[in-house]
Amino acid sequence: MAKKKDPRLERAGVSGYNKPKRTPKHPTKSHVVVAKEGDKIKLIRFGQQGVRGAGKNPQTKKDKARRKSYYARHNAQDKNPSKLSARYWSHKVKW
Repeated sequence: MAKKKDPRLERAGVSGYNKPKRTPKHPTKSHVVVAKEGDKIKLIRFGQQGVRGAGKNPQTKKDKARRKSYYARHNAQDKNPSKLSARYWSHKVKW
């Protein structure tokens, strides 16, 4: 007997747990992910629509400053955020 797919995955339109996806039609959030950590599952929408992160390796002085400001605003010194937080996914995908 085939295992039923979690309805949260279908509703979010993602292929599996911990697989972020762009949401271009969402009015405010740019990405969605159904996060799973242990036996906890949570739908998370994150990222501001239309804003690009500076990337993992910013080259320009402006992008370096944007990344530094972003991390300062979002408590980046906490090195072990939960997968169930929007901050974790925002850092991983956009910044």
